[in-house]
Amino acid sequence: MKEFDQKITKSILTGVQPSGVITLGNYIGAIKQMVRMQDEFKSYIFIADMHAITIPQDPASLHKNIRSLVALYLACGIDPNKNIIFIQSENEYHANISWLLECNTPFGELSRMTQFKDKSSKNVNFYAGLFTYPVLMAADILAYDVDYVPVGIDQKQHVELARNIAERFNKKYGETFKIPDAYITKSGTKIMDLVNPDKKMSKSSANQKGVIYILDDLKVIQKKIMSATTDSECLIKYDPENKPGISNLINICVALTGKKVEEIERDFAGKNYGEFKKYVANIVTTEISSIQKRYYDIINSSTLDKILDENIKITREIAKNKFMLMKEKMGLYK
Repeated sequence: MKEFDQKITKSILTGVQPSGVITLGNYIGAIKQMVRMQDEFKSYIFIADMHAITIPQDPASLHKNIRSLVALYLACGIDPNKNIIFIQSENEYHANISWLLECNTPFGELSRMTQFKDKSSKNVNFYAGLFTYPVLMAADILAYDVDYVPVGIDQKQHVELARNIAERFNKKYGETFKIPDAYITKSGTKIMDLVNPDKKMSKSSANQKGVIYILDDLKVIQKKIMSATTDSECLIKYDPENKPGISNLINICVALTGKKVEEIERDFAGKNYGEFKKYVANIVTTEISSIQKRYYDIINSSTLDKILDENIKITREIAKNKFMLMKEKMGLYK
């Protein structure tokens, strides 16, 4: 069985939905933070494919995206020796635990969830899973007795629900769950759209020329950067308010090279935007080229299956033990 570094005492759990190929913004803003955190915590990372189906999905695309996302995270630096990475739907105990928790969660508590109210108001024909998935999220968390759940501020409510559910269950049936804390992640560098630098780079952008995908052809990436919106001043200076396009390109450089803003400004003093864009394009394509090479090595080998097979055995055993303890405490037949 995989052993975590014994010097690391605190654990975290992160779920990521398989919503397609990740962008440069995802890589810089989130995944690079996860890579740093894997040296600080015992880390569980799962592909939240059961959460993905709360809204309609194309089965073929979903199946492809699940496997691809695991390979991409590994290629981006998630170390299989430092993380237990697995696919949620392969562990049937998540759903089993969720049902027992649903039977201990008041309707009113779920109806107050902000994301449910927001999403259901946009679609009158929503499915029941959209209403109950916060309990499944609680099951994901509570099954592993983790200390922290890294979330943005908009997801904090779901961790608070998991805490409420755990505290209520512990009070009613006896000590069963560790009470987790939300680990509010510091905002990573926010990468903006290359065409419209006033908006965050997003897969849902209407103009895909402003979005760099990690699996884009390198020539396409170079072309997107060379066509990035700038301004007429021809001064390479960090000023997000007045020069959002150039400031965005500087942010990309800082994130991928480790240089400071002042260094970049100094290096390109007196140079034109074309020279600077070529520099940015070279940095980005060099970084993404190595990620792509690792990705295709992983996706086309048996390594991925071996990692997932090993980790699902570990997580299934942990979640099964928690489920059996819950059954016993609730008086269900063992």
